[in-house]
Amino acid sequence: MELHKCIDCKVRSEATGFLSNIELNDLGENCVEVHFEKGETIFKQNALSSNIIYLKEGLVKLTLKGPHRDQILKIVKATAYLGIPTTVGDKINHYSAVAIDPSVACFIDLNIFRKLIHKNGKFAYEIVLELCKNELQQFHRCINLTQKMLNGRLAFNLLNFSRNFYKSSSFKLSLNRNDLADLLGTTRESVSRVLSDFSREGLIEMEGKNIKILDEEKLEMISKAG
Repeated sequence: MELHKCIDCKVRSEATGFLSNIELNDLGENCVEVHFEKGETIFKQNALSSNIIYLKEGLVKLTLKGPHRDQILKIVKATAYLGIPTTVGDKINHYSAVAIDPSVACFIDLNIFRKLIHKNGKFAYEIVLELCKNELQQFHRCINLTQKMLNGRLAFNLLNFSRNFYKSSSFKLSLNRNDLADLLGTTRESVSRVLSDFSREGLIEMEGKNIKILDEEKLEMISKAG
């Protein structure tokens, strides 16, 4: 844990680009940087919260405790804000955030965040844009989960990991099979079966957690057909 000088940070959010040096200094004086290992909880559901979290490095999963088990809501890659709706809208975390990879997060005092929102319209506007983007992504995720067959859901997510998370056709998937199944709303066995089908059909090459996409066009067709 260490104090954070936001003015010198190389991975600041787009919103902070509209802050003055004085505002950046104020932000830094009310911000602490924390490093998390894989599997560590960044914040926990139902706990009191007085911080906005800025994910500076890494990959995390957001989970919500249901009647029978925890459900993965989404996977978030740095850089991104975490917990704005649940912290600003309420004082209780409505979900948890857990590091999938080693991650670095900045804990920003809620009071300074609110002060910047009230005083700097351009900063506030960028935050609203991010919230809107996140909401639209969740709408599309909901459609994928409810209206696509497992083949389509898995194809969509493999392409999403490749294009948006790892920026490569070859990547080591940070999620284990149970997490991947949870993300897709199915069972571990079903995920393993469809991955094997994709491999046998020459769409992907798979060795443990290492995946290489061989036929992006075919995967795209499967994703769209659902």
